[in-house]
Amino acid sequence: MIELDRNICSDPAAAASREWLETNGIGGFASGTVAGIRTRRYHALLTAATRPPLGRIAMLSKYEETLVVGEERFELSANRYPGKTHPEGFRFLSSFRLDPFPIWTYEAGGVVLEKRLFMPHGRNAVVCVWEMKSGLAEGVGLELRPLVSFVDYHHLQRADKNFDGRFTENEGSLSLRPYADLPELNIGHNAARIEKTGHWYRDFELAVEEERGFDHREDLFQPFALTFDLAKPAVAIASTDVIEHSAAAELEASEKKRRADLIAKAGVESDVEMQLVLAADQFIVARGSGHTIIAGYPWFSDWGRDTMIALPGLTLATGRPEVAKSIILEFANHISEGMLPNRFPDAGDTADYNTVDATLWYFEAVRAYAEETGDYDLIEEELYAKLADIIAWHLRGTRYGIHLDTDGLLYAGETGHQLTWMDAKIGDLVITPRTGKPVEIQALWYNALRIMADLAERFGHDEDKQRFVAMADLAKLSFNGLFWNEDEQCLFDVIANGTRDASVRPNQIFAVSLAHPVLERRRWKPVADKVRRELLTPVGLRSLSPNDPAYVPHYLGSPFARDSAYHQGTVWGWLIGPFIDAFRKAYADEETEIASMLAGFEAHLYEAGLGQVSEIFDAESPHAPRGCPAQAWSVAEILRVLRA
Repeated sequence: MIELDRNICSDPAAAASREWLETNGIGGFASGTVAGIRTRRYHALLTAATRPPLGRIAMLSKYEETLVVGEERFELSANRYPGKTHPEGFRFLSSFRLDPFPIWTYEAGGVVLEKRLFMPHGRNAVVCVWEMKSGLAEGVGLELRPLVSFVDYHHLQRADKNFDGRFTENEGSLSLRPYADLPELNIGHNAARIEKTGHWYRDFELAVEEERGFDHREDLFQPFALTFDLAKPAVAIASTDVIEHSAAAELEASEKKRRADLIAKAGVESDVEMQLVLAADQFIVARGSGHTIIAGYPWFSDWGRDTMIALPGLTLATGRPEVAKSIILEFANHISEGMLPNRFPDAGDTADYNTVDATLWYFEAVRAYAEETGDYDLIEEELYAKLADIIAWHLRGTRYGIHLDTDGLLYAGETGHQLTWMDAKIGDLVITPRTGKPVEIQALWYNALRIMADLAERFGHDEDKQRFVAMADLAKLSFNGLFWNEDEQCLFDVIANGTRDASVRPNQIFAVSLAHPVLERRRWKPVADKVRRELLTPVGLRSLSPNDPAYVPHYLGSPFARDSAYHQGTVWGWLIGPFIDAFRKAYADEETEIASMLAGFEAHLYEAGLGQVSEIFDAESPHAPRGCPAQAWSVAEILRVLRA
């Protein structure tokens, strides 16, 4: 259980920098800060996935909450406006905890009030319950004023004359649809009184958006007010369908059981593992008839690369192989010209295929699934032919100049395109243009060939096996002859047209870490030592050595400044996984040291995204968390190596 005391909760800076997240398994989510101050455009109580897992619409932004004790009124909400924070409800906040979902405890006027919030799995709904834990027997009430936005979740709402603020009152529920082409918002409630209001709250200021150099002011519409008698719990269920308030207790019990079952299925051995198992579940969502993985909250959709990297940690390490199978089969439906999609855009149904590594990570995901489950029948009957066809496409060439060179190594890239995971791009400017033969792509290619050779042998395809082994042997021979940097005792990052990029980056670690290492064994320790010396931090690996003149120590400033720093030193949490894999191979007897390498993440669970792991961190101490506060492959890789 993640719990914060009054010292943090009543401190506006500390409480507003810590975020909570609830998800619904179909791409929708709720998020905000402990303080109640919205700091991002993505902070909303109900962001519904209208085309699961995408088509996300921010519908209900928040409730303004007032506790009424006799003649006294205590504003529990908090908002930032130009030059002022009002009200300051965090002053009454005595604790916040994830148990297993967000729970706030307020103390005011001699009353202890608890607020619980969760999303029922599989529904675009958020349930909020306010319950008096101690205080007066009567004369205590709660006033709620919903603030709604109804915009694409990447956008900000401004007072709009076309916004239809009318609502329909039914027995135990209220409904409104400000725009005809968007879903209806329904609020099931047990309020004693309803008052029509109908006006705009203007100029909310979103601090994180301002810090990131984006538009940061928003208006929200307030259609009605609800008054509850707190002699019994107050319930408000906001949903795209109609859910009666009386269902709250059953929904809460069901959701608690679902999460308890996940923990039991995973067989966790520590509180940290338990929290990471719950964090992992938040990324697994429905797509089509199967599943996929949301790369990060709050702004990412599902990405092929992230999904395949995260799959073993989020599913296999948590005892959910059936989900892994579903993801693998779902992505098999989207293979095109020997490639997996890079991402599914928020708008439109056409996937982007601008990636060289997502496809190669697919082989590793399939291998990990088969090794964990022994389900080779699935591989033989439904996947082997598709995997072989992927290899064939790479041999003859596919999109973006991806093709096998005469030395057996994989060439990838065209001007203006970024195909590896180091994919920052500003307009037409590619920040890390790794066109040619990137080191980790060769490691992944060799690994894929060895996986195919093993599968061919298992399935009795002798000619296939001989071909894959020959291709792998040539790739390994060429790789070890071309990529070793004798001066630095590590690997070059990219080789292209006779040039060798000597930047010391974490990509080289995959030449050791993967199931089938392409690097000669005698060089494993030097690579692990080099990466440890120059790139390892308490929260992952730097993306570039501090000794490099292009190194950027902090991920701050305008979008241009941040994108320029994204892979130029910024620490990536997910890279701790492959580093530990490589370290275990190079130093087989150092498990105690590995535990210390993961210790920094335990403290991180209490900052930024509570109970989650951030996407990135500053390259220099204290390694402030940046980027997405909840990132799939960060959680996945920590879980995977913890449970290995």
